[in-house]
Amino acid sequence: MKRIRGLIRMSRVKDPSLAPQGQLKIEWARNHMPVLEKIRSRLEKEQTFKGLTIGICMHLEMKTAVLGQVLQSGGARVAITGSNPLSTQDDVAAALAISGPSVYAWRGVTESEHQQNLSSVLAHEPDILIDDGGELSMTVHTSMIELKNKIIGACEETTTGVHRYRAMEAEGVLAYPVMAVNDAYTKYLFDSQHGTGQSALEGIMRATNLLIAGKTIVVCGFGWVGRGIALRAKGFGAKVVVTEVDPVRALEAAMEGYQVISMREAADIGDIFITATGCKDIIVPEHYAKMKDGAILANSGHYDVEIDVKSLRKIATSVRVVRQNVEEFRLTNGRRLYLLAEGRLVNLAAADGHPAEVMDMSFANQALATEYLVKNRGRLERKVYRIPLEIDREIASLWLETHQLTIDSLSDEQQRYLASWR
Repeated sequence: MKRIRGLIRMSRVKDPSLAPQGQLKIEWARNHMPVLEKIRSRLEKEQTFKGLTIGICMHLEMKTAVLGQVLQSGGARVAITGSNPLSTQDDVAAALAISGPSVYAWRGVTESEHQQNLSSVLAHEPDILIDDGGELSMTVHTSMIELKNKIIGACEETTTGVHRYRAMEAEGVLAYPVMAVNDAYTKYLFDSQHGTGQSALEGIMRATNLLIAGKTIVVCGFGWVGRGIALRAKGFGAKVVVTEVDPVRALEAAMEGYQVISMREAADIGDIFITATGCKDIIVPEHYAKMKDGAILANSGHYDVEIDVKSLRKIATSVRVVRQNVEEFRLTNGRRLYLLAEGRLVNLAAADGHPAEVMDMSFANQALATEYLVKNRGRLERKVYRIPLEIDREIASLWLETHQLTIDSLSDEQQRYLASWR
């Protein structure tokens, strides 16, 4: 532990002078996250996390900053880093650092700097981890194993991360319980579909300033993220094509009116390609060779492995940056392909990520899942848990309440009717 404590620095951000504009961003987000604000009030009153340290690795932008401040209001010491080299907003990181949490993040970190920042967060010896892709836990399980027994549990935000944790559970190596925040109804039905659906298109439009209407958009993967992107692209007037490996999801896409074809076929006809699979090598050299001049490549999956960028750089005769977040690759056939945000998450690297109203629910899940771990300390097994349904219902009810929406309730007679097999 002495070795770990030696890594502690209070904060490392790019430019502390950016804090005032970051504070305005955080204030804007907080004003549009009423569910989390209600939860903050209760946690602050109860001091639920007093004496605990929470380590966070997430996309460090204004909504994440609100979550960090909410946990701090509940009594926690908070240490945080970014989960993607291009998703940290430097003004938000600076503002968050002066409000109390220890922040280790800046836009454009190298891989070695990212690993150092993960270690800096873990040097605070956190009791609970909040992860976006499982990176803090991967570091604990591989190179900082002395922390395993101290950690109460972890909360995971993404599909990619949940897959990693379930693989660890299956191998019997998972060292503590994990709350699959990603699998909560009030997360994936809204964050993944409506949040990414809107923000991915926003990132593409900000980066390119091109028209969506009339273009053929190829959506690779028809999970909740993919279907959200497809729906928004269709709403903008695009012709949407879906590629899939799962026959049931392909059937869903077809029934919703999308053209379903293989990636090999789609490569010939797409104007914009958006990957959303969570897997690697979705777009590879055989596809590049068939693409139109001017085709645009964007990724909305968690890691930058869905588009084979290394191969694209190797086969290109020239590469140049033509706009912020837009690289032009000229191929030997003379055609040009345009890669957005280096193949990283386009909605965060080229835009502001999900809307605050959606992240209000997602981060409410994070706060309540963290509370659940604390209240059930020592009673949970070393496995991945779904968010309890009562937490989902609480968040949904709070969201409806804060948006002045009312619903009906069952009468006693209706409840008896539904409960009886007769």
